[in-house]
Amino acid sequence: MSGTIILLAALVYFGVCYFLYGGYLKKVFGIDPNRPTPAKTNYDGVDYVPSHPAVLFGHHFSSIAGAGPIVGPIMAAYFGWLPALLWILIGCVFVGAVHDFAALFLSVRHQGKSIGFIIEKLMGYFGRQLFLIFCWACLILVVAIFGLLVAKTFVDTPAVASASIIFILLAPIFGGLTRKLISLRVGSFIFVPIVFLTVWLSTYIPCDIQQFFNLTYEQSIFAWLMFLGVYVFIASVAPVQWLLQPRDYLSSYLLYAMIFLGVIGIFYFNPDVQMEAFKGYIANLGGSELNLVPTLFVVIACGACSGFHSLVASGTTSKQIRSEKDILPIGYGGMIVEGILGIMSLITVIYLSDADFAKIAVNPAHAFANGIGDFVEGLGLPKQFGVIFISLSISAFMMTSLDTATRLGRFCWQELFSPSYINKEEDVSSVVTPAPKKSNILMKFITNSFVASVIVVLIALLMAQSGSASTVWPIFGASNQLLAALTLLAITLYLKTKGLNYKITFLPTILMVVMSIWGLFEIIVQYWSKNEVLVGSAIFLIFMAVLLVILSLVVLKRHLLELSAKGANK
Repeated sequence: MSGTIILLAALVYFGVCYFLYGGYLKKVFGIDPNRPTPAKTNYDGVDYVPSHPAVLFGHHFSSIAGAGPIVGPIMAAYFGWLPALLWILIGCVFVGAVHDFAALFLSVRHQGKSIGFIIEKLMGYFGRQLFLIFCWACLILVVAIFGLLVAKTFVDTPAVASASIIFILLAPIFGGLTRKLISLRVGSFIFVPIVFLTVWLSTYIPCDIQQFFNLTYEQSIFAWLMFLGVYVFIASVAPVQWLLQPRDYLSSYLLYAMIFLGVIGIFYFNPDVQMEAFKGYIANLGGSELNLVPTLFVVIACGACSGFHSLVASGTTSKQIRSEKDILPIGYGGMIVEGILGIMSLITVIYLSDADFAKIAVNPAHAFANGIGDFVEGLGLPKQFGVIFISLSISAFMMTSLDTATRLGRFCWQELFSPSYINKEEDVSSVVTPAPKKSNILMKFITNSFVASVIVVLIALLMAQSGSASTVWPIFGASNQLLAALTLLAITLYLKTKGLNYKITFLPTILMVVMSIWGLFEIIVQYWSKNEVLVGSAIFLIFMAVLLVILSLVVLKRHLLELSAKGANK
């Protein structure tokens, strides 16, 4: 068995599923290309902005990708490559892509509002508040884990830090020019080569703060965390077309190039699979002995399914969709491409011996960069350049997830203090700047965009200091999957109340609820007397999830009784 055969089979499989199952979803949900979208009807020039599909796909995919499809599959490979491969193939098509497509569709059909608004329509105000608190807690974990991973990458590979800083400075220049002076196509021809040039340039000007300021490794990580905190705060409050959208668009080219180089490199290198297909039911991950089930369904996260995607889809992407026909390629297609990235990540380590894998998999992002570096070296590119380029690409879309998650955390915080949308929908123009029931100084202060962003950043930094990336990742994965389960639950209720085929999300809902809660229980057992922050977070997430599941069952029962009563009256 070779990695080339695995990748080729996966590409064919994903392509067929996109057209067949994706086409089926379009019919079930009723995609209407002629229906006006919120980006046009609610245009405000800040968050609601009709965007070209290529630009929006870049923003959406860069935001949802993060490190999930790279870190997760490599961590899951401790159990062997076959379980991870099967879950990515099955989960991506029938769970993750459906989840992303449906979340984006529902938000577009509800004025670009969040999943919280949709849940209120289904479960009431109390259900909405529970869900928003849960979402906000999950976003804190997203900012914490990706902040840790980016900071560690900056310390380990200082050239990546240099390139990332230059990249941040380029984005608003590109955004301003393409809005005022030049077309997107011309801007792309000018700035995309500059972006790739920064990769080469950064190798000569590495930003090694550890050496510059004589810091320890831990102090360097903390310093970069502070820098990232300032950056994501600015990204959270700045208009989307000034920083988020242009940076995501430019970073998407890094991502496309990384995937292209990876695919070509794998086909050329044709790596032989040395890793065992199945190593055993128990594996040591991050110093803890974990079971295949539920760990497999938790750690792979974004490679197969991710609740964070629903927040991106309903928080930013839905406000920029210019036609409903773009929902399939951006929502469903974005997850399919992420599945391909997950397969590539797996291939970068399964050609290694067990001893080499054990050494390099401690840092999954570095393992991925090293693997792609080996593959492209045969194409005539220096391995070091390949490693730096891949590391920069990874950090670029981890930072995209960082700034998007911070912005979404701000949205959730503000929405928590907004009044009920039911019966007062006409009084609420946007979930981005919700109005409290009573206008008072305190409420205006805590829902201010700047204050809400500061709260998200500070708590995320505190969470990041509670452990290393390897210890925070499992609870991030479990909470992320539980968020996906709760979103799928809301989608199932929507389909059921509309008389549509609810089974396409009902079975994935059951699977994800069971696996994610099971995973959180394992975290409680593993860290009971070792890490109070992680244990407390896990208990809180389980409690909130159970309340939401109970509430959804009550709503479902009420709906069935109403249907029964209508049938009896007839």
